[in-house]
Amino acid sequence: MEAVNKVKLFSRTLRLLRNKDFILHIGSEYLCLKFPRPLQVLSSSFFGGGEWMADTIINRHVSKNYHKSDPALETEEWLTRCGYNPETTVAMMTAAKVEKAVIAEERSEEGGVAAIVTAGVSNAARAGIDGPVYRMDSDPGTINMILLIDGQVTSGSMVNAVITAVEAKVAALQDLGVTDAMGNQATGTTTDAVVIAATQEAKGGFLHTYAGTASPLGRLVGLTVYRALTGALRQSGSLKGETWP
Repeated sequence: MEAVNKVKLFSRTLRLLRNKDFILHIGSEYLCLKFPRPLQVLSSSFFGGGEWMADTIINRHVSKNYHKSDPALETEEWLTRCGYNPETTVAMMTAAKVEKAVIAEERSEEGGVAAIVTAGVSNAARAGIDGPVYRMDSDPGTINMILLIDGQVTSGSMVNAVITAVEAKVAALQDLGVTDAMGNQATGTTTDAVVIAATQEAKGGFLHTYAGTASPLGRLVGLTVYRALTGALRQSGSLKGETWP
């Protein structure tokens, strides 16, 4: 019965990077990227953050009014009710509509990258400008990026991939003229999150030790993040922040 219920939750099912093992399920309540075995993951998420092994990545839609005293505990309980193992799951939250997630893929002889992005900019902000500080996130994550790397990577190159993904994010925001509520050019929102998962299967015998923009991996990360985020922002309905910051 649980499997049937899950199927009803999803309106789209996609195979990523032409691989039958990389299946993305998308529904109005959440999207789920499930792997047949645990993959090495680097995450900034509040639930499953850091570097570890995970077989499930979830981006969950919640109301803009979502305010729980213990979001991690509430998420653990929610995952359990939905039939997922909290110990092997990375979970993000967003007020953006996850069914509008945009997916971009690129491949080369050294591997492939798929970017899954949801976006909204109601809490857009510009790094480097002073403003209010919250000891806990004041809102659910607004630009959430999931990167699936089909290739063999070092831990250092995964960190480097985060840098390149953020550079591509900022480029997309600049090119679309996204601003915060005060009119400043936005560099992100106050609650962005990124999750990177790697298959650790070498393609063409290549090991990715670097992920700057001119590297094989960095090129794929930059192209996919820029394209996916641009698409997600264009359909978000607004390119200006509503709250400061």
